Amino acid sequence: MAPAQEPTQARPETRLAKVAVTALSASSIENYDFFIYGTAAALVFPQLFFPEQTALTSALLSFATFAVGFIARPLGGVLFGHIGDVRGRKTALIGALAGMGLASTLIGLLPTHSVIGVAAPILLVLLRFLQGIAVGGQLGGVVLLAMESAPPRKRGFFSSFAQAGGPGGIILGNLAFIAAIRFTSPAAFEAWGWRVPFLASAMLVWLAIHLQLRLEDTDAFRRLKQVKKPDAGRSPVLRAVRVHYKQIALVAAAYIGINVTYYLFMTFAVSYSTNSAILGLSKDTVLLAVLVAAGVQLVLLPVSGALSDRIGRRTMLLAGSGSLCAFSFAFWPLLNTKSTFLILVAFIVGLGLLHTTMYGPQGAFFAEAFSTGLRYSGVSLGVQLGAVIGGAFAPLIATSLYAATGSSVPVAIYMAVVCAITFGAVLLMPETHLKDINEPVAAGEPARDPAV
Repeated sequence: MAPAQEPTQARPETRLAKVAVTALSASSIENYDFFIYGTAAALVFPQLFFPEQTALTSALLSFATFAVGFIARPLGGVLFGHIGDVRGRKTALIGALAGMGLASTLIGLLPTHSVIGVAAPILLVLLRFLQGIAVGGQLGGVVLLAMESAPPRKRGFFSSFAQAGGPGGIILGNLAFIAAIRFTSPAAFEAWGWRVPFLASAMLVWLAIHLQLRLEDTDAFRRLKQVKKPDAGRSPVLRAVRVHYKQIALVAAAYIGINVTYYLFMTFAVSYSTNSAILGLSKDTVLLAVLVAAGVQLVLLPVSGALSDRIGRRTMLLAGSGSLCAFSFAFWPLLNTKSTFLILVAFIVGLGLLHTTMYGPQGAFFAEAFSTGLRYSGVSLGVQLGAVIGGAFAPLIATSLYAATGSSVPVAIYMAVVCAITFGAVLLMPETHLKDINEPVAAGEPARDPAV
């Protein structure tokens, strides 16, 4: 066992700092790539790739391509879950980052409908599918890289740096789009300005891969490889389904509210506020509000993670989902005021405070539910199934609800319902923050795992 622990014992503070920075940078870059698609889908894709439709129909079609990325995420979870549990967390994460960089760069180079006709939206869907595969494998790798390297009583704190990649990516993406909007004319932005954030992702992903190549794999994974397991040759994905099916289902359900509300804040609310047929607010005003709220979330996520190390992950997720369920009925009326100040308050409270209470402990809570040899596969399957059921269709469902009723009330009800689903699923899960995650559990022996 000593060789596996030696790197951590040598310079633990330096290594943990490197892990935290790497988790934050890798997750931020991956989320940047995935989320700039959502911003582009709200701002320019309707008219560039679906110009023959009405404004509302074009928005629906654009958000439908957005959903394709979520449909592909379970496939990425299966693929990279297998790699992560067999070859290592770092290897899988590097592959996911490279795939995302390739897809995003090609979107930035993609001709529009006016140039190649119907082939443009078809290629857009294919590249979005590749983005989904990549992000489906990213979350398990970056969370486990941080969580399995952390001291036992600081797993929530260190895994929160992986979660901080969500707002980190949003900040990078929104800054890129705000700069593109400010420094180009409306015609230039529609012609080429929107491409710059996608093309920039190639350089950012190279940086993340460089960091990953300088980082060791986790102690938990290396320790596991020293243990000869009777069924080590079998697919970890299939074993995870057989051994941890209950945890996978509960993680998927618990993730639905977290994921849906995130995309309602980040994507649909931008479209809702800037669409000339609804509120008609300026793009930069709304993007600035999202940017400030994401900054608040970025700062508070480590606080949320550290608090979960003290009072428990389950407590935090129950408090966050319950509070956001109630706030759903205040968020949309605040947007409807068209007041810049009240819109800022709505985003800070909803995204920066209440969503953070769930989002910070999420990575550690979900990962601790699985045994070491099946952890990457289990986390990836649960989260990505929840993403397909939840976030994949969130902007599309919200747009359809508004189109059918002309009111934000059904959207608020939709947001409250998904928060209630998360609350119910978490209520059925055990607390995990005191669990020993380093004990390898053989497949077929789930009773030994306290999280089962």
